[in-house]
Order: sequence, then structure tokens, then C-alpha cells
Amino acid sequence: MAVYFDHRIEAPEASGVPSQIAWHCTQPLLAVASNSTSTGGNVNIYLQQGEYVESCHVERPMQPTVLRWHPTKPVLALGWETGEVLLLTHPSGEQTLVPNTHTAAITLLEWSSSGSRLVAGDAAGVLAVWKLDARSRLQNGSLVKHEYSTALTYCIFRPAPPGEDVAMLARAAVSGDENALDMFNWRKNGKGAPLKMGPQEGLVFYVSTADGKVHSVDEQGKSSAVLSVDGSVKKLFYLERREVLGVVTDTLMLSQYTLGPEGGAQELMKVKLSGKSGQNADIVCTENGLLITATGEQAIRLWDLERDDNYVLSLDESLGFERGEMLNCVSYCAGKEILAAGTNLGRVALWKMVAQANSRTDTKAQWKLQTPTEIEGNVTQLQWGSNQNLLAANSVSTVLILCEHVMSAHFGQQVAAVQLSPSQLSISQYASGGHLTLRCDMHVKGVFVTKDAVTVWNGKQVTGYEPSGAALRNTGSFQCDSQVLAVHGENIYTVEPNKVQVRTPQGTVKQLLAFSEAEGNPVLLSVCQAYLVVGTDTAHIKVFDLTRREAKAQCGAKNLVDQIPGLGALRSVKCNANGNQVSVLITQVNGRPDHKVYLYDVEMDTITHFDFFTGRPPSGLSQAEDTERLQARASELRGRCPVSHFWDESEPRLFVCETVPVSADSSSTDHMHTADVSVVTFFSTQEHGLLLQDSYPKPAGLQALLALDVPYYYFTCKLLYRRAGVFLPEPGEREPGPVEVTAAGPPLSPSSSPAQAPPSAPDPAPAAQSPHMVSRRALRDFVGLESCEKATRDAMLNFSFYLTTGDMDEAFKSIKLIKSEAVWENMARMCVKNQRLDVARVCLGNMGNARAARALREAEAEPELDARVAVLAMQLGMLEDAEKLYKSCQRHDLLNKFYQASGQWQQAIETAENHDRIHLRTTYYSYAKYLEAVGDKNMALVYYEKSDTHRFEVPRMLLDDALSLEIYVNKMKDKNIFKWWAQYLESQSDMESALRYYEYGQDWLSLVRVHCYQGNIQKAAEIANETGNRAASYHLARQYETLEEIKQSVHFYTRAQAYNNAIRLCKENGLDDQLMNLALLSNPEDMMEAACYYEDKGIHMDRAVMLYHKAGHFSKALELAFATQQFSALQLIAEDLNENSDPALLARCSDFFIKHSQYEKAVELLVAAKKYHEALQLCLDQSMTITDDLAESMTVSKESKDLSDEARKDLLERIADCCMRQGNYHLATKKYTQAGNKLKAMRALLKSGDTEKIVFFAGVSRQKEIYIMAANYLQSLDWRKDPEIMKNIIGFYTKGRALDLLAGFYEACAQVEIDDYQNYEKALGAFTEAYKCLTKAKGRSPGEQEAKMGDLQNKITLVKKFVQARRLYEEDPVEAVRLCEALLKESELDPAVRIGDAYGFLVEHHCQQGNFQVAHRKLEELQKLLPALNISYYVSQASLEVLQKAVGLPLVRGQLSGRGDHRDSGGEEDEVEEDEMLELHQEN
Repeated sequence: MAVYFDHRIEAPEASGVPSQIAWHCTQPLLAVASNSTSTGGNVNIYLQQGEYVESCHVERPMQPTVLRWHPTKPVLALGWETGEVLLLTHPSGEQTLVPNTHTAAITLLEWSSSGSRLVAGDAAGVLAVWKLDARSRLQNGSLVKHEYSTALTYCIFRPAPPGEDVAMLARAAVSGDENALDMFNWRKNGKGAPLKMGPQEGLVFYVSTADGKVHSVDEQGKSSAVLSVDGSVKKLFYLERREVLGVVTDTLMLSQYTLGPEGGAQELMKVKLSGKSGQNADIVCTENGLLITATGEQAIRLWDLERDDNYVLSLDESLGFERGEMLNCVSYCAGKEILAAGTNLGRVALWKMVAQANSRTDTKAQWKLQTPTEIEGNVTQLQWGSNQNLLAANSVSTVLILCEHVMSAHFGQQVAAVQLSPSQLSISQYASGGHLTLRCDMHVKGVFVTKDAVTVWNGKQVTGYEPSGAALRNTGSFQCDSQVLAVHGENIYTVEPNKVQVRTPQGTVKQLLAFSEAEGNPVLLSVCQAYLVVGTDTAHIKVFDLTRREAKAQCGAKNLVDQIPGLGALRSVKCNANGNQVSVLITQVNGRPDHKVYLYDVEMDTITHFDFFTGRPPSGLSQAEDTERLQARASELRGRCPVSHFWDESEPRLFVCETVPVSADSSSTDHMHTADVSVVTFFSTQEHGLLLQDSYPKPAGLQALLALDVPYYYFTCKLLYRRAGVFLPEPGEREPGPVEVTAAGPPLSPSSSPAQAPPSAPDPAPAAQSPHMVSRRALRDFVGLESCEKATRDAMLNFSFYLTTGDMDEAFKSIKLIKSEAVWENMARMCVKNQRLDVARVCLGNMGNARAARALREAEAEPELDARVAVLAMQLGMLEDAEKLYKSCQRHDLLNKFYQASGQWQQAIETAENHDRIHLRTTYYSYAKYLEAVGDKNMALVYYEKSDTHRFEVPRMLLDDALSLEIYVNKMKDKNIFKWWAQYLESQSDMESALRYYEYGQDWLSLVRVHCYQGNIQKAAEIANETGNRAASYHLARQYETLEEIKQSVHFYTRAQAYNNAIRLCKENGLDDQLMNLALLSNPEDMMEAACYYEDKGIHMDRAVMLYHKAGHFSKALELAFATQQFSALQLIAEDLNENSDPALLARCSDFFIKHSQYEKAVELLVAAKKYHEALQLCLDQSMTITDDLAESMTVSKESKDLSDEARKDLLERIADCCMRQGNYHLATKKYTQAGNKLKAMRALLKSGDTEKIVFFAGVSRQKEIYIMAANYLQSLDWRKDPEIMKNIIGFYTKGRALDLLAGFYEACAQVEIDDYQNYEKALGAFTEAYKCLTKAKGRSPGEQEAKMGDLQNKITLVKKFVQARRLYEEDPVEAVRLCEALLKESELDPAVRIGDAYGFLVEHHCQQGNFQVAHRKLEELQKLLPALNISYYVSQASLEVLQKAVGLPLVRGQLSGRGDHRDSGGEEDEVEEDEMLELHQEN
């Protein structure tokens, strides 16, 4: 626990009233200016604890006005009301008078950032700038002097622009960063840019005047006006991040300006700050843009200039502040992030900036108000200063220095000591129940207690006390510079470099425990039982046995640096009661606390650890637990850091750590203000390692864990300070039980120094009563067993240990002799924490708790272990644990029931609304019943409405209060409630009101009923007719029937849809006309009854037939229709007949329709009667077209049992034959396919000519014959222009194994190439493919096949020769011509090679060679062989024209044949496509 202890300055008697205070930035030096009416003014300097520095006293007959410390040197600048400026140096007290430049009172003094410039300004507007050397000595003459003719009010220096961070660059260069090295060595190697160091300090400053002007003075001393505001400038500040200059006037007007490069300023914003105008406002601006003002109000105001947000911080009376207390002054400490404010009643309020996980949290919520520090008088000025973050407070009469101090506390051998003030401690003796207060004559820095002694020290002196009756007697003091101390028996252990001194209570050194240079200097001491553990500054630990006359080392010094990576320093070391286990907390190299606690086993010389950041040791938790529990435990401990640790004083296995969230571990004292503090208990043994035993949240309000001594945890309590020095723990946080707070004489206040102790206080420390500052909390396993004997305590510890390890046999052995129900109950509670239901059953049996055992047995049906354990927790009264367990397993339904059973209705409703909405209305209803039971009817009414049960429950609840009930009924306007209220009024014979509310509730039946009861039947009839309500109409019909008004009765029976009653009345009263209509509206039974009525009477037989028909009695309707020759009725009846009708009835109807030539209807009926052949024959006989629907209706499914499979196929084929005759080929195909006759189906499809379906059908049929039929069909199409058809032809012939037909197709393709395109190369390929196919084909006659192959081979030979001749022509025209002439001599040349093509080749050749006579002769030979030939088809037109000119004879030009000249036509694409198809087949 850290609080602020004050030190009053040791001011000289004639110093006067303090007027100003000023801290040095880095050194603990406080300057105080005082005013005295007799002597004038003086300035004194004081040290950290208020010590007066005599050499630094300055006194003048005038008043000092300004104090400013040099930023780095111990030099103080003083300004006086006469204009004198003086420099005072500490500690020499040297005074340097600044040359006289000012004649008016000094109003400002300001140093530059490094102290090389000093700016002074006075009330006359004179500004002077002085230069100082490195030793802070003034240079001759001022650098700059300006006169502004108006009093100067404020001055700030503008920060220099940032240069390179040399330290960061140096570290980067050492680590090997080439860029950093280049920046340092740029002159040497010419790489990179030169290192920009930037100016060491900013020399530009801004100065403001009383008339609202702000001037800028640059490095050369040139002054220029920057801006002007209304009113006197109170404060200037510069926001470096945004480069904005802020101005606050005496009227609290805030303005912000951006500064241009040439000195101009542009206003960004202007706003009036809240606060009392005209007051002496204290204004502070932080580096992060937070503007804080105190104007003598009950709150301070903060403006976040970065976020553009503002809020106020107020005092809290519950922390000791008084109502109406005003805040006068403020000061902010950036290093500690603490805001201090002084009040008019002598208190210093402190707000601590608390880190928030969510950066978007409301900024006001980040400030936490601390316990106040009380001083005397009206606090008018506060200032933080020095590198120790000291706070100086000016309370008009004196100045106090407040320093933060961690309150000392110690527990040992059932004695606890807690520091209350710098010199006062509270001593609690638990063994005897005594409670004492110890007042010392020094400021206590530490305390160590045993059952026989209390030892305190302050780093310079050690004092011992021992109990003497009701007081503590001083046993002696001795001087000692040890900062740490431990006590065992009669020995006191202190430290000095490389040694631990063993002293007597009088300070005599009786033994030295030496440490080598490598082992370091002892800095940590801890004693447990008879063992001392020492920690050194080099991270060595050593354990000593103290059981003998002299301390003996238990082991050699253990170097932890080799075992723990990243170790910076030891924070704390503790050993267990056997001295074989040492726990260690460390600080890492980066200065942050480590998240782990380390345990050193002295005997095994091993180190293990538990990592609170991950929530588990290196290899996981050691106990044999299920994975689900492991994860739950790890999640509870994850993300934490240990801040303290303790071993039990008598149980060597039990170890405890106090942990805080990682975000709160940055400071050793911050965790005190954190609510989420956990106390984690472990068992530690050599056999099992570190075993997690329990995790216990620290109770809110308690300060910190002090010790562990079974069966208790010991905590220190937080302090609240009250006037007159009464110290109280926070409300509700004292140890349970009455606490007497008495005082023997006035006790010291926290602000009292030893010199101010009441004169009546005796020299020996009196035994005065003070609050109990230590609170005990029983361990989980010992709740209810706090006063048990040692045997029971040991048995419980063993049981807990073995239960933690999972060794149930040993656990039961350890408790088998225990008979106490309280012990068994406590062990059952342990089973809740360990989730051991098997052990819990045994415990409940020994307790005799049958109800809990039954509940636990019934809970076995729950699938989640946590849910079953929660039932046990509830039976044992552990409601918080039950709640946590239900939440962890997310059984919100059971959690809802738990909240209801425990009376936590708000939590139950919240759970139902957010997680258990299926039980939301039930929860509302249960809560409403509870509220009704406790008498809160108003809230019960609300929740009855939410549960939607108000229509019944609210009238029942309010029945005794008729007035409230009527008000509620009229308010709700609910029909059901109106109806209930009307019934209630009717029962009270208030018929008029009942009628009105029945109408409100639209209860027409009740309205009609009441009107009938009153004899107003006409009004009842109007209501029934208007509303059409069936119940009302029925009731009214009954009334009319009673009155024998039959027509009205039938009418209202009809409106009520009670047709049977209406029919009954019509039959009884001969209303035959209405009977028919009513029967048609009614059900089939009523229709049959009416039809029988008509038939029996022998009249209206048509109505009887219709009613029989409508009632579904077709046979009776047909029989009656035939008997009465009602043909139109037969038509209607036949339309409703279907396959489900009687076949005989269907046949009879079909015969009827055939006789009357209605064949279509007859066919439908025959099909419905499943007489398919007769229906089909009728279609053939009457030439009826078979439609798709008719064909489908005659198609019998395969699953049908009406026809055999053969008969079904025969029927389908007959249907298909009929469709073929009618030309419906597609339907015929479908039916042939359904009959399984695919060949007939294909023939029918071929007749349809649907190529696409033919191709598809052939592809899915996969039959050889069908493939061939499809290919033959496709050959009949224009396959020459459609490559897809050609592809299908080749594919189908191939799949159908018809290679002879495929060969014929290839021959046809070759002939087309020759005749149409003269493309002998493609023709040759086609002939070759045809030959291949013939080779593989199996012909009917071998001779015929051989003849075909011979003929085809001859064609291939001739074509190949002609192709060879044409190809050879380019290389050897003579040989090509010879080959061509040889071809002409072949007897069977045509049609393999057309004669015209051969002669054309020769004619073209001779024309090109100029042998026109020879060409003419060849042309004549061709004409003789083929007289009717079109010559131009074989010889180009150009060659013919050249030949005509050369020979001189006209050539007969025949007309082009029908095939035309394909050489210039667009048939190239077709050739390409056919070629591709041929190539594709060759590849296949």
C-alpha cells in the first residue's frame, strides 16, 4: 500500500508567510519565497525531507515575485518587485546579480530548454534576454532588450524541431544496421546524407502582454507581433504534436492558432472555458494536450484538446472529503500520471490515470480518485518536481513536502504489523488476541515481527521492541545502514557489501555470512521457521540453516542467471518451512516484472516455474484432471503477473501467489487499485512438482496479501483518513466481528511529524488502540474449521493435497478417523472446487445430508459436469460457486432457475432476456407471483403483462379491490378482460353495465344471450344479423324455435351454419324449396338424408339425383338417373367418375355414352375402368385421334398389377401402331420405347425426320441395327455441307460394326472430292480409309469382297499416280507430263481419275511452255473423247484465251455445267471440314 507522507519544511522563525514555491526539474531542491511585514521578503531552499539549507538564504527588504530553476543546473533565478534579478547557486549559496535592466516588478522569468538563455520581463513591458555559458555564468550585457510598454504576463520557448535520435542510431549501428553506420561515416565513405542533429535547444520564444498581444522573438532577437486577443493573457502553451499555440485569457477565453513560417498566426478555434470569472484560476497544460483548470469550485475542469472533449472531476464524500469543499490549485505529474488538487479545507486530492483496455472508453472513466492526504490550512499552491516525483503544498502558513511511501507490513509467528503513518504502526497479536499501537521516534522504512519482538528500521537506524504487558518496551537501538533486515530468535540479520551480518538485539555483530564478488551483494532477506534465504544483486540465492548456534549454509550459492533467460534482477525471494524450496520473483532485463514465479529445489538443484501469462507451468498442470477442467483453470489464471508470494509458516508444501492482470503490473503499487486481484494457492513437492490447488479472488477493498498461515490468508486493509488522526479501514473490509477503536491520548494524524507529537505522550511507546489493519480470510478448505485442532488441520491438508494429486486412496486414508460433520462438510466444499463428485457422495453420506445426496443423484442426468457440480454447490450453500459453474457450462436455463430459487430476480430476468428466451415468459410469471406474494401488486401487474398471463392473473389479483380492477379493465382495453369483467358484472345483476362491456369485448353471443334473457329478441336479431356471429345466431335460432317462429329459426340456423338443424325444421314443416339449398350447403350425411326424403316422397327426383351425386353416392345417383331417364344428370355424374369409381358403374356409363355417340367420354370411362383394349379398339373403330393425354392414360405402369408384363407391352405396341397409322410418329416412338421395341421406335422416329432426336435416340439405344439405321438415314441428308452429320455417320457406322457400309461412304466422299472439288489428295485419303474398312469388314461373299478390294486398290493406284504427277510437276515437269500421258493409256482410268483432269493438266503444261499447237491437239483429243464436255471446267479460262490467240482459231466454248467451276467457289470451308472429319477417323 502506498500513501503520501508529509515533511514540513524546517523554515527559519522569521521567514514569514510562504508566497511561492518552485521545484527543480531533476534534483530534490525546493525553493520557497516568503513575505514578512517586518523584514520584507526572503527565499530559502529546502531538501527532500524539508531540511533547511542555510547557505542558500536570500533576504531583501522587498517582496520576491518570481522563482525559476535552471533546467539542469542547481541555479535559481529570483525576481523581485524592484526589478532586481538574482541568480542563486546551490549548495554554495553564491549569488550573482543580473545587471540592472528593469525598474518595475519582475513578472516573468523563463529559461530555455538547456539553460543557455534567460528571459526576464517586468510590469513596465521591458524584456531582456541574457546568455549564460556552460557553467551557468552570465555573459556581459543582455543579448536583447525590447520595450512593449505594457506589463508582460507569460513567456514560453518554442521546442526545437526534432533531429535524429543519436542514441537510437548508435544502438542500430552497433547491431549492424548499415544505414545507421553510413549516417555516422558519411564524410568518410561519401554514402548517405549527413547526420542532422538539429539545434540543441529552441531559442524562439513567445511573450504575452497585459493588453492581449503575443509577440515572437527569434534566435537573432528580432521581435514581431503574432496575434492579439481580448483581455490579459493568463497562459500560453504550445502543442508540439499539432504545432499549435494556445492562449488563455484572464476571462478564461481559450484560443488556438497555427503559426506560419513567416511568423503569422491563423486562428483555429475560440471557446469560452467554464469556471468562475474573476477568480485566480490555476491552469496547467500537459504534454499530451490536456488543459486543466481550478477556479475555486467544487470540481476541476479538463479539456482534451487532442480529442476535442471536456469533462469535470469531482470529490467523493465517501473517501473523506466534505460537502462544499473547494478546489483551489492543480498540478500534474507526467511520470506517475497523477493529478493533484488542493482544497480550501487542507486536503490534497489525487486522481490516478488508470489504463483502460478499450481506448474508446470515456476519458473521464480513466481517472480514479485516491484516498486524500490531509494537511493543515488552505492549500493555495501545489507543484510536482524533482526526479523523485515529490509534491510540494503551500498551505499559507507553511509548506509541506509530500513523498510517496510504500506502507511497511509484516506477519510472523501469529503477529502482524502494519504501518499507519511515518512513525506509527498497528500491532495485532493473534495468539493472545492483543492489539497494540507502536509510535516510534523515526520514520519507519521497514518492520519485522516475531512473537517476542518488533523490529523497525529506517535505513540508518534499527530499533527493537518487545511486549511488556499492555505496552511495547524499547529494547535498544543501533546504527545500521542496511536497507533490509530479518529476525530469527535473538538474532538480527542485516546486510552490507558482500556480507550478511548476524547481530544481537543491541547491534553487536556475532557472525558474518560472506559472499564472494561473483555472488554479489546481499539485497534480499527472508526467514521462514529456522531457514534464511538470501538474494544478491547478481541474482544468486543461498539458503542458511538457523537451527544451530551459528547459521550454516544449506547449499552453495545458486546462480539464477544461468537458469533463467532474460533475468534482470531479483524482486523477491522466499523459502518454505523445511528450507528445501525457494520461490523467486524477478524483473526482466527490460525492467518489466516477469510473468513467472520460479521455484528452486535446494536438494534436487532444479528450477521449475509457473507462467501466469499462459496460466500453466511449462508442461501443463501436474494434477490428473480432465481436459475441460484444465482449460477452465488455465483460462482463469491466464494473462496475469505475480506481485507477491508467501510460503506457509508451518506447512512446507503450501505456497501462495498474489497476481494481477498483466496491464496492471507496470508498477509495484498500481495493483492495489485493481479490482481483479487473484490469490493462487499451490502445493509444491519433489514428487509431484507444482500443483494448482485453488484460485481465490481478493475481496474488494482489502489492500494486499500479507501472509499465509493455515487456516487463514492474512490481508492488509485499506486506510481512510479522517480529521483528528483517526484511521479507519474501508467500510465493510474489517475482519468480521466487532472492532474496538479506542485511543489512549490523542493519536498522531498521518500528517504529523515526530516533532509534533502531543506533549503528554510518554517516552515509552504506549499501548494505544488503533484499528485492526489486518483482515483474516479462511482458506477454502478450512471454511468453518478455523478453530479446529492440529490433527484435524493436518488431516484436511493431506486430504486436499491427495485430492489435488488425484490419489483418492490416500485422500480417504487421511480422513477416515474424522467423525466431525463440520469437517466432512468442509471436504464436500473442497469437492466442489476440485469437481470430484465421487468423493462428494462419500462426504454427504458421512454428513447424513440425505437431501443433498438425492439432489446430486438426480443431477446425474445432466450432461455437463459443471452443471452437476453446481447442484452440489447449491446444496452446500456455495451460491457464488454454483453461479460460476452454471455460467461456465452455459446452462442458462439452470442458471435462471438458480437465480429464481435464490431470490435474485433481476439476474434471473436478465439471464432469461439475453440467453434463455425460451423461458422468458415463465420467468416473468414467476417473478410476478413473487411480487404478488410480497405485496408489490403494481410491479406484479407489470410482469403479469410481460408474461402474457394478465388476462386471468390480474383480475384474480385485484378481485378484492373492485375500483382498482375497473380502472385496470378500462385502461387495458383488452377484449378478453372486457369479457371477464362483463361476466363479473352479470353475476352481480348489473345487466346494463354487463351489456356495455360485452359490446366492448365484442362478445356477441353474450350480448344476444342477455338481450334474449331480457326479452329484447328484436335487438338480439339485429346484433346477430350485423355481426354474423355463428354462436350468437345459433342461440337466437334456438330462441325462435322455442317461440315456433320456424322461418326465423331456419334463417338463423343457416347463418350459424347449423344446417342439420335447419334441414330438420324444413322436413318437419314441409319447406321443400329451402331444403334443397340447405342440403347442398351441408355435409354429405345431410345431403343423403335430404335425397332419401325426396325419393321417399316421389317428387323432385332430379333433386334427389343431384343430392346423391353431391354426397358421393354415384351408384345410387346413376341408378336413380337411369330409372328416371335423366340424361343431363348422367352427363354431370360421368364427369366426376374416375379410376377409383366402381368398374361396373364405369362400364355401364361408357355403354350409355357409346349408344349416344359420345365416344370420347366413353373412351375416358373405359380407360378409367381399366378396359384398355376396348378403349383402344373404340378409338380405331371410330377413327379417334389418340392424343398424348389419352395415350398416357392408357399406359399401364410397370408396378401395376392390372396387366402382366407381356400384356402391358402388347398394349403399348398396339397404341404405338395406332399412332403410326395416324402419323403421330413421336408418340409412336415413345410407346414403342416403353414397350421395349427400340427397332420399331427407331423406324417411327426415322419417319418423323427429326434428325436431332434420331441422333440422340441412336446414341442412347446402343444397338447395332439402330446405329446402322441412323447412319443410313443421315446419308440421305446433305452431309457434304454439315460436318456434324458426317461425324455422326462415321461414328454410327463404326459403332454399328458396318465397315462395308462405312467403306462405301468413304468412296462416296472420295468421289465428291474428285467430282466437285478436283481434290485428288483428299480423295486419295478417302479411298485409303475405304480400303482399310473393307480389309476389316466381313463380307457375305469372299469373292465379291475381293473384287471390291481389287477395284478399290486399282482406283487408289491410279489416283496416287495422278497425285504424284501433279506434285512432281514443280520439280520435273517433263517426268510429270510423261506420267500423265501414261495414265491416259490406262483402260480403266475413269472414274478413278477423270480423263478431263488428265488432259487439262497436259493442256495447261503446254500452254505454259508455249507449245500451243501441242496444247491445241490435246484439247481436240479431249473433245473427241468427251464431245459434250465443258472444256472450261478442266482448263482455266486464262489458258483458253492465250491458246485462242496463239492458234488463231476460235474455240468452241461450251456452257458451264450445272456443277460449275468449283475451283473459285466458296467451297474451301467445306473441304476443310471434310478433311478434318477424315483425319479424325484416321486417328481413331
